[in-house]
Order: sequence, then C-alpha cells, then structure tokens
Amino acid sequence: MNTKYFNKLTIIAATFMLFIVCGCKKYLDQQPITAFSQSVVFSNVANATQAVAGVYSRLVGDAGFGIRLSLYYTVDQDETQGPTGAGDNDRRDIARYAATSGNAQLVNPFNQLFQGIEFANTCIDNIPAMSMYNGGSAQEQKQLRRLYGEALTLRAQFYSEAMMIWGDLPSHFQSAASQALVIQFPGRTDKDSIYDVLLADLKTAEDLVPWRNELPSIGDNIDERISKAAVKGLRARIALYRGGYSLRKSGTIVRGTNYLNYYQIARDECNDIMNSGQHNLNPSYRALWKDQVCGHAVADPDGELLFQASAYGLSGTEDTKLGYYNGPTVNGLGNKSINVLPNYFYLFDSLDLRRDVTCTPYNVAANGSTKVGQAITAICDGKYRRDWVTNPTILPTNQVQYLGLKWQILRYADVLLMFAETENEINGPTTAAYNAVNMVRRRGYGKPVSIADGVADLPAGLSKAAFFQAIVRERSLELGGEGVRKFDLLRWNLLAAAISESKANMLKMSTLTPMVNPSYMAGFPSYSISATLPIAMYYFSSTTSDNNNIGGLWFNSLYKTAPTTTPAGTTKVVWLSTAIATAGTTSSLGRYATNFVTGKSELMPIPQPAVDANINMTQNPGY
Repeated sequence: MNTKYFNKLTIIAATFMLFIVCGCKKYLDQQPITAFSQSVVFSNVANATQAVAGVYSRLVGDAGFGIRLSLYYTVDQDETQGPTGAGDNDRRDIARYAATSGNAQLVNPFNQLFQGIEFANTCIDNIPAMSMYNGGSAQEQKQLRRLYGEALTLRAQFYSEAMMIWGDLPSHFQSAASQALVIQFPGRTDKDSIYDVLLADLKTAEDLVPWRNELPSIGDNIDERISKAAVKGLRARIALYRGGYSLRKSGTIVRGTNYLNYYQIARDECNDIMNSGQHNLNPSYRALWKDQVCGHAVADPDGELLFQASAYGLSGTEDTKLGYYNGPTVNGLGNKSINVLPNYFYLFDSLDLRRDVTCTPYNVAANGSTKVGQAITAICDGKYRRDWVTNPTILPTNQVQYLGLKWQILRYADVLLMFAETENEINGPTTAAYNAVNMVRRRGYGKPVSIADGVADLPAGLSKAAFFQAIVRERSLELGGEGVRKFDLLRWNLLAAAISESKANMLKMSTLTPMVNPSYMAGFPSYSISATLPIAMYYFSSTTSDNNNIGGLWFNSLYKTAPTTTPAGTTKVVWLSTAIATAGTTSSLGRYATNFVTGKSELMPIPQPAVDANINMTQNPGY
C-alpha cells in the first residue's frame, strides 16, 4: 500500500470495507457483519442497520469520546484543568497547550475521526442506491431514509469535531478508494467550505430522520439512535461554529462578515426543537446525571439527552473511561485527573444546585460510602462519577476502568441556551430569549421551569451586551465539564481572556485577596468576591451523603471565615491558601494553561504521521 496516501487508515478501511466492524452498539442490538461484500451488506434493512451501527461505534473507545476527545482535548479553559505532573509528550502537554506534532495522543483520535467519516461515506454512497430505498415497502423506505440521514449526521459530527481541534482539513466526501483515483494527495480545504457542506447535509438529514414520537410508526424503537432533534441541534451547533471566530492559516483570528446568517440558522433550528413538543428538561439536574446518565438508564422520558455516544464492552474499543479517568476515586480506584478550577467553583451561586453536581470536593473511602473531603485544589468534576454508577452498581473493590457511561454530545438545555444566544444576537434580549435561559436557570435552582422565579431568573432590563455576558456565564454553569466550554470560548474569541483572567483570580485566591469579576462574562455572586472566604474547610469524618453541602459534608460555610480550631467530629482540609499558586505542576495555577499562545494554541498540531503521509498536508500556525 502506498504509505503516502493521506490518512492511511481510511484507505485500509476502504480496502476491507466498512463491514469488518469492530462491534456494534448495544442499543442497536445487532451483531457485527464480517467479510461480506457491499452488495450483501446493502441488500436489506437489517444489514444496512448494522453498517450504520459501525459508524456509531467510532464515537467511543479510547481514541474517541471514551477518554481522549472528551477529557484530554477539552480542558484548561475557565472551568477545568488536566492532570498534575511534569510534561510528558502526552496528555499533560495536551492540557497545557504544549503539544507538538509528535505527541503520542494525537494520531489515534485523528485517525478514528477520519475512520468514522470513511465509514459514514460508505453508507452514504450505498444506502440511497439500494433497490429498497425507493422500491421497498413504505416501512422499509422510511427506515432506510432514517439510516441515510443518520449517516449524514454522524459524518457531520466527526468532521466538525476534527475541525474544532485541527482547523482546515482535506475535503473527504466520498469513499477513500474513489477519492484516491481522483487525487492522491488532497490538500487542506478552508473549513468554512466544509462547514457549508455539512450544514447542507444536515438540512437533508432532518427531512429524513423522524421525530422521537414518530419512530414507532416506522417500526423503530425509541432508543439512543439519532432522531430529528439531534440532527437539528447539531446543525445549530455547527452553524454557530461556522459563524464564530476561528484561527486561520494566516495566524489571525477572525469570523466572517455574514456570521448573522449562521446565527439565524441556529436560531431557527433550536426554535423548531423547542416547538416540537418532543423534548423537555428533566425536572432535576441531579437526577439527570445521577439516575439517568450514571444510572445507565435506558429510557429518557423527558428526551433531554438528544445525542449520546453510547459505550459498552469493558474495553478500549467501544467503551469509555468516564468516571474512572475523571471524577472522584472510590477506595483509591480512579485517576481523578480532571480538576475544577478554584475560581470556577465560586462562580456558582450558593443556591445553584448545579454546583454540587458539577463539582465534587470529596473522594470515597474503602467502604464505598464514607466521603473524604478534599482541598479546593483537588476538586474533581462530578457529572461522571464512579460512586454514582448503578445498574449495575460497581463495588468499591472492583478495579474495572470501563464503566459503560455514555458521553453526552448534546442536551436539550444546550438547545435552549443556543436559542437564547442567537435570539439576543439577532433581535436583542427579547422575552423569548429570557424565557429560554430562565428555564435552564430555574431547573438549576430546583424550581419549576415554567414559573417565574425572583431568585433564579436573570434580572430584567439587561442590554444586549449584558445579556450576552450572562449567556457566556450560564453556558458554563449549565454545561460545565461536558467538553463544550473550550470550543464556546474559541468561537467567541474569548479563550485568551478567560485563561488570563482565571490565572489572575487564582493568584488572588492564593493570597486571600478578593477576586475581581471577569470582563468577558457576567460576574461572581457578590459573596464570592469578598475577603471572607474560608482558609480551611472541615468535613464530617463519617458522612455518607451523595453530595457535599446538600448532604452535609461540610461543617462550616464555603463563603464565610473558617473556625480557628478543628470542630469535634470533623477533619480539616486546606482551602484558600498559597497551595493554589505554588510553583510547579502540582498546583492549580502552576500547571494551568502554561503554554497558551494566542494565534497558535487555538488549534492543535496536525499529527506528524498525517503530514508525512501527504505532501500537500501543511501544519497549523506556530507548530
């Protein structure tokens, strides 16, 4: 095989065809197809469904949302940061914007994303050509159209993910075998052109994929496959990336003058989902994550989880390390490699129930129930946590690393916030924009989402600029730890400011100096920027609560001066102190985004093997 073809993996995939599938999704209830020709695979609905299952499979595994795309590539923004320790030409360097083109963790994710594109291309080429597509029964035609729309949507997901990370990439909208006959060394295409193709594809897909309530009528179950809302929601997200700022090959960060056209697309798609009546917020933010996601729930009665990357198999091929690599440890098992920034913890209002879901300031003892309070520098993210996993429950002595947790790509809450953002950008802070964001906030405060609330609702009368800053904050509070923040900040051209101001506030925290409100988003609660935050916290030594303050982990207030002596029945942990900013890679500030450079770090380097394999593949600016 000519090793100079771009992306050798996709050529291999084309040679063996899609159908040497690594395994199919549990929720599809299919078996892998092996060693069959395309004519056999695309001869009936059942086989075509298995082929599309193979496309879904490229979302997860170690190289996908199982750990690298979800947890390696998304940190060191203004919410979370990567692991402690010295530079390693690996995950730590990625988190700190120190990756080189030879980093060991770049090649497999890059290849897997293009493998997903290739698998999708094969389905896109073949499904509409099936005789049943136009000549089968009415049910067969509807099922095949759904499969075709799913393949278009998955290709858009893989491509947009790759472009968010690496920027301009070769255009790859036909099978690798066909493309190699036309051009052996495809150069990089401006990502705006690719985004436009994806937006057109998704417009086609949304007319093919049914709404959630329409699935039984075509003989499909309501499961974790893509439905119409996922297509529309992804189209809205991609439209915002297309209309947002991005680093160009010139080394400058710009966005197009026609960006409002794309905001309009996003607004309209979100509005369609909101008006469909098919999706709602789970009334409880905590239950959404603890009982739904970590509880391995199959049914989603509210339909909030629009697009999930499913996982199973207890291996790095199609499972995830969510809850093991990140989240609190249980009996010392787990990596706790994602930490919440101290300043982010204090962005939450004390009454905001989302804080105690997103942030986990404890580990769990050997008995699997007793909580051990942690310093502010060691708070883990909390949405995927081992001690919440049930169905089945994981015993504290079980050393399994793959917990079968599904990465959430898109939720209905994100749709509401995208609508509020785009409505404000186009029409100002209208009643509709307020309603959308306030629904999210009310749920976050444990209030009924449809009833106005003086505590949870945004203040009336905000200007367009102030409303935007409120959205920037609200997206962080609602979507924290979900892999969205870095890419939000990039499309707003706010990542550099967020990093700089987070560093400044962490330094202030380390010297017991009041923090200052950020310039790029709405500010902290007033009591979070006072000089009375505690220098120590005392946790009850025998607490077995599910959460921190909610279940009574802490003896003293997170917002007031601490007791000077350790109260009886408690254990002390250091809170605000010089530990936040000590020199070296073990402190929060010492390792946080240490190598970020504007005009370079907004993109990661193209993996060197991809550059070596293609004489027309250029490197990103600064690498």
